[in-house]
Amino acid sequence: MSRSASVQRTTAETHISLTMELDGSGATAIATGLGFFDHMLTHIGKHGCVDLTIAAQGDLHVDEHHLVEDVGLAFGRALNEALGEKRGIERFGAGFVTMDDALARTVIDLSGRPHLAFLATFSREMINGFPTEMTREFFQAVANEARMNLHIALLYGTNVHHQLEAVFKSFGRALREAVRITGGDGIPSTKGVL
Repeated sequence: MSRSASVQRTTAETHISLTMELDGSGATAIATGLGFFDHMLTHIGKHGCVDLTIAAQGDLHVDEHHLVEDVGLAFGRALNEALGEKRGIERFGAGFVTMDDALARTVIDLSGRPHLAFLATFSREMINGFPTEMTREFFQAVANEARMNLHIALLYGTNVHHQLEAVFKSFGRALREAVRITGGDGIPSTKGVL
């Protein structure tokens, strides 16, 4: 059974088309108009072994916020749809990733209860047109729509590119573990539902 989803999100501010295959090879085709953001999303696909296609347009002449948040909302919704009832999944995932001077940790619980704990201070406010503060907004949107408990911490680092890359890669690694099928068709919760 394919664990995939396609999501369209159209507002007065953005148009997002996103396709996700959880049991993929990490193949990506991403175009958001923000090159650095594309680079970070590619890391999620590659290190999460998630096939990801994203075409996004937004009112970048106004701000980056609408586009980045809406991509996060579409990503989270697609993830939730692709997981279905979550039968047989690992549910929990953790990822530590180092990128030269930086170290990041992500822990995920696909609990059905959205929450984000985001502990990161970046060494610059902007990198190639991408405001670093939007990293939190992206992951907040993902956590909300995927209905996941998501804890991300940038433990240390000085180079902003390395800091962000470690964060996005660690999320990909944690996601890969959390969505993994571990056998059986049960739902991994004493409640019987996630």
